[in-house]
Amino acid sequence: MPPDGGAANPPPEGDAYKAPGLDESIREVGQAGRATVDSAKHTLRSLRRLASFEFALARSAFGRALAWSGVAIVFGASAWLLLAGTLIALMQRWGLSWFHSLLITSILSLAVTGYAIWRVSFFFRHTGMHATRRQLARLGLFDEPHEDDPEGRDDETERTR
Repeated sequence: MPPDGGAANPPPEGDAYKAPGLDESIREVGQAGRATVDSAKHTLRSLRRLASFEFALARSAFGRALAWSGVAIVFGASAWLLLAGTLIALMQRWGLSWFHSLLITSILSLAVTGYAIWRVSFFFRHTGMHATRRQLARLGLFDEPHEDDPEGRDDETERTR
């Protein structure tokens, strides 16, 4: 629009400006359409590749989490029983009561169990496919509700019922 707020002047007629022909305009629109389709194909190919890598990471992380779970179960069920019995006998020999001996070995057992749980949760976190979710959200597909999204929050009155 011109600075005075009026309607824009039409392009000058004659030799100074020549509008493109209809066939040239159709050709340009066709090229733009092909470029858009090629871009969409490239985007989908990249998204498919990302999802493939995410599934591979999730599969690997799930296997590692199961392996650590197995380690935690084996450690907790077999070797620890023998070690706990040995520690209790040793503390009894040092003059500690049964109560204190059992308490110390129980606390140690809980600490090892806590470490194993932390490792399992660390590897299970990789199964969430976070990069794929971010890319899908950027494309506007499969958006997950956010805290600042008023449509994504539950109604306050529904929670209090």
